[in-house]
This record gives sequence, C-alpha cells and structure tokens, in this order.
Amino acid sequence: MRQRMVPLASGVVVEVGFGSGLNLPYYDAAKVRRLVGVDPDGAMLALAKRQNRALPFEPECLQACGESIPLPHSFADTVVVAYAFCTIPHPGAALAEIRRILKPGGRLIFLEHGQSNAGWRRRLQDRLNRLWGILAGGCNLNRNPFQLVASARFDVRDAWQEGFPPAFWLLGSHYAGVAIRQPD
Repeated sequence: MRQRMVPLASGVVVEVGFGSGLNLPYYDAAKVRRLVGVDPDGAMLALAKRQNRALPFEPECLQACGESIPLPHSFADTVVVAYAFCTIPHPGAALAEIRRILKPGGRLIFLEHGQSNAGWRRRLQDRLNRLWGILAGGCNLNRNPFQLVASARFDVRDAWQEGFPPAFWLLGSHYAGVAIRQPD
C-alpha cells in the first residue's frame, strides 16, 4: 500500500505520523520539493533522521502532535498520513489542522487500517478496541477512515478498501485514498 500511495505526493509535502520514516523510500524525489515529517515521538524522529542519508533530499523533522502542527496556513501541497489516524487521540482535530496547513485544492493522501466490513469482525473489533489500544500504543481497531476524512470537509477520491491477509484479520480493512481540500 505504501508503494502504491506515497509516490503520489508532490510539491511541498507534510507527513503526519512520520515515525521512524518508513515511507521515505517511497517518495519520488523528482516530484517532492520539500518534505516535513511531523511526529510526537522524538525517539522515532531520531530514527528517521538516520534513514535520511540515503535520500537525495533532506526531510525536516518536527516533534509535534497531529492536532497542533506548527506550520503556517496553506503551507503544503500534499499531506500524507499512513497508519496514524488509528493512534491519533483526536483525529477530527488532526484533520482540521491538516486542512489548515493544506493549500486550497491541496491533496491528502491517506492509507490506514480500520473498521471491518464483516458484521461479526466489526463487533469483535468494537469489543477488543479498548484492550487493543492499551497493548498497541493507543491504536484503535474500529475507526472508519473514509468517514473521518469526509466529515472533515475533504472530497474523497480514488478511494478503495480491501481486506488484510488472514493473519491480520483483526486489523479489519485496508483503507486508502486521495482527498482534496474543499474550499472554506
């Protein structure tokens, strides 16, 4: 999924939930003018900085949470969020910040796991969500990324949902898409 979605990023790019830089190998250096990685975990950002050496551009790392991104209004052409909406405590607030830092017409590229389509799996995700969150660093099993993004006034395009391999069934479904920032 990373290989399919991350290369779509272009211009000035902000990645929310940058972590250790797992997406760095997938950015197309010919399309990215500037890359800013935002993550609340300083230790993870230190790991990402070590990965930078193999890239033709130098990503900037900002230690901040998704709900309060220290960048100016209309800063980015593209925002990438990969497997972070599940752990962001207030995803609606983070999406409002993403809207704020995106230029009008800017793109949000997202890839996530979330709520299953199957009724029994969805019910099990709901039941296990609290325990899973404690064990998995605040990860939520039962969020619906399409609903989150659409409710934040993004126009979701090129979206798809597919299942995980059987060993990862508890993660529900894979969600991915490109969403355009709607005008205010």
